[in-house]
Amino acid sequence: MNDKYTYKKGLVYKNQYHIIWCPKYRRPVLTDGVDMRLKEILQEVASEMEVTIKALEIMPDHVHLFIDLDPRLGVHNVIKTMKGRSARILRSEFPQLKTRLPNLWTRSYFLCTVGHVNEGTVKRYIEDQKTY
Repeated sequence: MNDKYTYKKGLVYKNQYHIIWCPKYRRPVLTDGVDMRLKEILQEVASEMEVTIKALEIMPDHVHLFIDLDPRLGVHNVIKTMKGRSARILRSEFPQLKTRLPNLWTRSYFLCTVGHVNEGTVKRYIEDQKTY
């Protein structure tokens, strides 16, 4: 794992997330070229928003994404943009997605922060601040 931080004017960060989201009704529609096109769209959005995709895998019924982003962007805004743009483009390029689903994505998603230290280490570090 790369433990390097990102340095920007007035900001240093390592802001990583594991994100999962699913098609509506968890239908296995991310196949037959939809998966490859979805990867392209997500890469385009990430590039425009200056988000680093560290890992990306499209399963037939869900998406796994591991990203690093500037905390000023807001992870919710990144996810909303990725899901919104991909739904619009995929539904226009793959008409079968319109007939099988009222919306491509569910409104929900799974989000977990990812770091190189565990919860106990951070808690101890914060608690020990006054002792130094």
